[in-house]
Amino acid sequence: MGGIHSNNTYKAEFIYENLMIQSNIIHSAFLCKIKNLIFLGSSCIYPKECKQPIKEEYLLGGKLEKTNDAYAIAKIAGIKMCQSYNEQYKTNYKCLMPTNTFGPNDNYHALNSHFVPSLIKKIHETKIKNRNYITLWGNGKAKRELLYVDELAKACIYFMNKKTKHTLINIGSGKDSSIKDFAKLFLDIIVSDKKIDIKYDQTKPNGTQRKVLDISLAKKYGWKPNHDLRVQILKTYHSYLEKIT
Repeated sequence: MGGIHSNNTYKAEFIYENLMIQSNIIHSAFLCKIKNLIFLGSSCIYPKECKQPIKEEYLLGGKLEKTNDAYAIAKIAGIKMCQSYNEQYKTNYKCLMPTNTFGPNDNYHALNSHFVPSLIKKIHETKIKNRNYITLWGNGKAKRELLYVDELAKACIYFMNKKTKHTLINIGSGKDSSIKDFAKLFLDIIVSDKKIDIKYDQTKPNGTQRKVLDISLAKKYGWKPNHDLRVQILKTYHSYLEKIT
């Protein structure tokens, strides 16, 4: 998986490798009589023009975002596979659909990374090279929801040990902000002593305009995230500094 560039560039690899990995693991779990399994997907499984916040029931209700449709289709196939095994063989396979996750040990590749690691890398390089601006893809108006990776890990453990009637469950923070606002927040945390301007490359795509998950079902089952975003961003940045030194 990756960001807009890699999702759009390596569609063949993304659909093939994800289908092979998940099909082998899910079917092998069944053959080995494993009753409990967590299948992780992504919020990109939902239609591009989706009502917000996004409920689990909106799956397959419209067209997908073209830049990541191959990856999304692979993940949708995994969900349907888990649902089918649950119905036919009474397994307890759950599909957790996380929003955009971030945290330590991420991929900071210049083109193939996600929004948060790409932003951290750009801000840090601007800081050490004493530049006065960063350039972001799109127009900055698209909205995103973020979840710290440890919160997703806790959700996996929680739902592995929880009996549920639902196969598909959204995992997120339930809050979103624009790319522009996130950039300002990250700049304030990482470069608090200097004003850095934000420029936008509008020849590049915005991706999905808005994508915030409805997490009421997860809350109904007793799970909720810790959304101390400033602390989590700082931990992620310190991890990045350790990675590059």
